[in-house]
Formats: sequence, structure tokens, C-alpha cells
Amino acid sequence: MAHTGEEAVGGTTMGLINNQETVTWKAKHLGKTRILKSKITEMKKPLLFTDEMAEGDFRSMKHDHHFKSVDNGTLMIDYLHYEMPYGFIGRLVDQFYLNKYLTRLLETRNSAIKKCAETDQWKRFIG
Repeated sequence: MAHTGEEAVGGTTMGLINNQETVTWKAKHLGKTRILKSKITEMKKPLLFTDEMAEGDFRSMKHDHHFKSVDNGTLMIDYLHYEMPYGFIGRLVDQFYLNKYLTRLLETRNSAIKKCAETDQWKRFIG
């Protein structure tokens, strides 16, 4: 996520994260440096994990990651549930911009995860 300058700055910042642990991310989105603290609220290895916003710009955010073995590897399915603050204005921003922005962001991240998982790059994250 080099284009956003995303980095883990608090909580579990190295290695694998576990249930009930947190990670705080810092990144630049929509022209502003933003902080998002997430907590792993469910972990069922190797099938799924859920992270939920503990602190950040959304009213709420929950991100479910599901994994399913398939003939040629692993299928990952993301569900991102979020609520915008700011009432009607927040809903308009979401409808006309933010939803598309977040979809592209997840697609970019998932592409990077896929590349990492399918090469030796994953080894640098396990330590």
C-alpha cells in the first residue's frame, strides 16, 4: 500500500496477529493522514478472522476475511461493513465516492496479498 504510505504504528506491528490483539494503522487517504485502530474480534484458523474498528473515522467498521480451499489454492472473500458519520452528508459521500474508493483499496491490497502469498515474499512476514 505504498501509494497511501500505510504502516502499522501500534499494537501488533510484526508477525501474525492473534485473536483479541490490536493493530494501529497510519495512512494517507483523501488528502489527510488517518489513524485506524483495529481489534481482531474473531479468529477461526484457517477459515476466517474478523477485525473491527476500535478507533477511527467511521461510525463503525467490521471487516470479515473468509478463506476456502479450492483445487488450485485458496479463495479469499472479504466483507467490509461500515457506517459513515455525518448523517445525510456522510451517506452521500459514501454513495458517490467512498464506496468505490474502498472497493479499489481492497482490490489493490488483495492483489498485493495474492502476489506475496504466491511467491517467497510471505517469508519476510513470518518470524
